[in-house]
Parts: sequence; structure tokens; C-alpha cells
Amino acid sequence: MITIETLRLYLREFREEDATGMYLLNNDEDVIRFTEDRPFVSLEEAASLIRNYDQYSKYHCGRLTVLLKNTGEYAGWCGLKYDEDANETNLGFRFMKSLWNNGYATEAAIACIDYGFSKLKTGRITGRVLRENTASVKVLQKAGLQYWKDEMFHDRQGLVYKIENPDWR
Repeated sequence: MITIETLRLYLREFREEDATGMYLLNNDEDVIRFTEDRPFVSLEEAASLIRNYDQYSKYHCGRLTVLLKNTGEYAGWCGLKYDEDANETNLGFRFMKSLWNNGYATEAAIACIDYGFSKLKTGRITGRVLRENTASVKVLQKAGLQYWKDEMFHDRQGLVYKIENPDWR
């Protein structure tokens, strides 16, 4: 069971009780504006995604629910996702709009990078963003990732950032 604790956050594996938060998160147009995701059709669709999420069992990593430590409030998700086809570990995050600009995404991202390097012994972690998603670019940069290359994402101009594990051999 993956659990991570930071100064202000708890990160843990998805649970079905997170379905309401995920549903609300993915149904905010501002939150998903720079993703290729569509809003959930129903609360059951969000719950189904959680029930069928297999990253933890397959790769010992995955997106994690983020909760505010002081209230237990659902904040969003952050975590590493392994892409077998690309042989790449990718950092992703998504937070409730009401919690933007509080440093939570950066704090969670740094914790996930540390987990990837120290526990998973990952050699490199990437972050992919659309060029116009300047807020997410700033999070990646604050978390220590550096620009690597341009890449097209679904016919849109994207950027790929990376961070290398200093202890990787």
C-alpha cells in the first residue's frame, strides 16, 4: 500500500470513497482544460475507474489521492504512472480549483519524485504539459524538472520536462 506524508498532505492509493472528489474534479472545465480527458458521465463512472485502476498492482506506483492533512479534505491527485510502451515513468497531478495557488501541487510532486527515486529506484521521471499550461509548467520547474524537448500531444504543442535520479546506475 503506497502512502506518502508531507508537511501539509497525505497521499495514498485510490479508494472507492474518493469517487465523489474525482467526479467533481474531472467535471470542472478549468481543471481539465489542458488534458485530453472528458468529464465523467456519472459518479459510477468515477467509481469504476477507481475499481479498475491497475497501476499499483502492475508497477508499484500510480496516481495517488491527495488529502489535506489538517481537514482530511479531498484535494485532488498526484503521482507517478508507468507507461510500458514508452518505458517511462510520468508525473501527473490535478487539484481542485479552490485549492490552486497554495503550493499543494508542488509539495505533492516533490514527494512523488522522492518516492520514485528512493523506493522505486526510477532512473528518470518525466512531466508532459501543453505549452499553454503555464501553471503546470511552473509546478514541474519548482519540483526540479527541467525542459527536455517539445512533443505533439493530440495535435497540440506540448513540452516534456524531466528529472534524473542522481543515484541511478
